[in-house]
Amino acid sequence: MQHQYTYAKALAASQRINWRLEDLVGDDKPLDFSRPFLPEPLARTQALGFLSPDEQRTANQIRGYGYLCLFGLVEEFVLPFVLDHARSRLRQDDHRVRALLQFAGEEAKHIELFRRFQQDFERGFGSRCDVIGPADAIAREVLRHQPLAVAIAILHIEWMTQRHYLDSVSDPSGIDPQFKSLLHHHYVEEVQHAKLDTLMVEALAENQSEQEIARAVEEYLEIGVFLDQGLRQQLDLDLASLERATGRQLSPSETERYVAVQQPALRWTFLGSGMTHPQVLATLQALSPQARERIEQVAPAFC
Repeated sequence: MQHQYTYAKALAASQRINWRLEDLVGDDKPLDFSRPFLPEPLARTQALGFLSPDEQRTANQIRGYGYLCLFGLVEEFVLPFVLDHARSRLRQDDHRVRALLQFAGEEAKHIELFRRFQQDFERGFGSRCDVIGPADAIAREVLRHQPLAVAIAILHIEWMTQRHYLDSVSDPSGIDPQFKSLLHHHYVEEVQHAKLDTLMVEALAENQSEQEIARAVEEYLEIGVFLDQGLRQQLDLDLASLERATGRQLSPSETERYVAVQQPALRWTFLGSGMTHPQVLATLQALSPQARERIEQVAPAFC
């Protein structure tokens, strides 16, 4: 595979970048509910023309809440997977073990970051917002697949974080600076995780046959379908949260429009943006040209 990733370089970068929770969240760093949270290319709430500007901002904040909470759910299966991968290699290269343990520690930190954000949001938003779960049930379903399939899914998730930040969050967009800070600090560590997961995918694919790799790709797609079903449930929860927060019930036509706009937005955010990421496709190409071709055939449904 054509890259220059190494465990030693990733470990050094992670140690240099490492940030503390106490520097990002706390009573002196409140969320600004007068601003949107999620960049419009991800939220797509301005396309909901039947909502007032204030209601569009509310819908955006609900999407922002779901965005970070769903990442918290994802980290719940990333963490045990990385620990299991590290455990099986404890007697191997020291940089590899230390980098993977650093990876796991940062994922645990991200889980706590998202929990604290969730608490801050709930204190300030004014009404209840619900998120799919429970996390352990989602983790069990994902982790029942073969390790290479899970590693590809995790690689997808990590590179999509980079894409979200570089394509939309980093541009001036008027979103809440505190929310932007959370997205930025999550992104800078996930970039190192993506490099490490590329190395994990390579290690897991080593000595596997073409048929075994093809099966792993199919299981990766099964994970994607499972997550897509969860996103459809999240769409309904977001709609209920919006009606609670605004005190209005959408008409059937408004509900239809909401689903028509928000389902593709959620799919792109969590599925399409990862499946079509150049680094994900390059990794699949290195495993098998047929693997990349298979994903490129399926990806348009999530874009």
